[in-house]
Amino acid sequence: MDFDYVVLPAIIFMVGILLIWLSVRRFRSLSSKSYRTWRKVAERIVLSVVVLLVAVLAGSSAYNAIALHHFWAANQPPGAFYSVNGHRMHIICTGSGSPTIVLEAGLGNDALTWGGVQPVLSSTTRVCSYDRAGFGWSDALPAPRDADHIAAELHELLLQAKVTGPIVLMGHSMAGVYMRDYATRYPENIVGIVFEDGSTPLQDENPVVKAFESKSKVPPPWALELLAKSAMSTGIPRLIGQCSQSIKGFDARAAKLQAEDICHSHVDGMFAAMDSINQSGQETVHTGPYGALPILIISEDPAKMAAASSTDMANVWSQMQEDLKKLSTRSRRIIANGSTHYIHIDRAELIEKEVPLFIEQIRGTAPQPDNWGSTITE
Repeated sequence: MDFDYVVLPAIIFMVGILLIWLSVRRFRSLSSKSYRTWRKVAERIVLSVVVLLVAVLAGSSAYNAIALHHFWAANQPPGAFYSVNGHRMHIICTGSGSPTIVLEAGLGNDALTWGGVQPVLSSTTRVCSYDRAGFGWSDALPAPRDADHIAAELHELLLQAKVTGPIVLMGHSMAGVYMRDYATRYPENIVGIVFEDGSTPLQDENPVVKAFESKSKVPPPWALELLAKSAMSTGIPRLIGQCSQSIKGFDARAAKLQAEDICHSHVDGMFAAMDSINQSGQETVHTGPYGALPILIISEDPAKMAAASSTDMANVWSQMQEDLKKLSTRSRRIIANGSTHYIHIDRAELIEKEVPLFIEQIRGTAPQPDNWGSTITE
């Protein structure tokens, strides 16, 4: 049973009803008390506010739990399930052809994040997206959730799903670290890598990144996890409309699946992965280079990052993206003009243009780039 989205909402609802009953009882009893008028008025105001807030939170929590149950009961997960180390893992494969693109989502996301671009990429070749353990429909696995474990689990999942190669790894954000681990441990069937604004090992150790994080005064991880769980269990994302938003580039069904997924975020899985970021970095800091393996790097617009954080952070991140070119003698970088970190949503058309071309170049059915080592803006 899903504790965060079934048991906890039920507890919140029952406690809410109890608090409302006690508050109403106290409210009604005030008329018979010999308190001063100002105290009676003050208590009634406080009790009214308490009843209102508790009613909203209890009602929102219950409604969110019911809505989630109804939606997922009526919408069976796409794709297939396989057993990996005795645990169920979920994968969605579409299209046909070789090589197979294996999509790895960023930290906190699952296969549904690719709902806009996967159908388009599938018109060129076979494409498989999957849920890491603890995300989407895949069962959770014990800590640590580091790059070595994640790569091993993906390898076993692909074997079970008979995705044996050749393979092009394509991943967003933190997936950049996981893909490097996979390509180092299982290089035999890898014929290309696509980094979408990919993270790099131990990037948080950079002095500029450390300084920015210290200035940001981010709460400690335990506090963030508590806040995130509280918000999800009480249905706050649904209350503010995040579960009904339209998503650029997604068809109606894919958009609804992704929107509902926002209201069923897997907080435990996300924070378990965050706890292992340093370990993942230690495991991958010495990975590469990969010889002449074709590598395509698609990065966010530095101007967008500077506006959201700082110019120093944007410059450091851009240099990290530039350094990814050192992983191969056949690498090139494209800066996605006007895009934030989520390029596959902000600039889906760029992904849908460049990645199929990359596949055709690997196949030898399109001319090879004459600008290896370059960085351009599109």
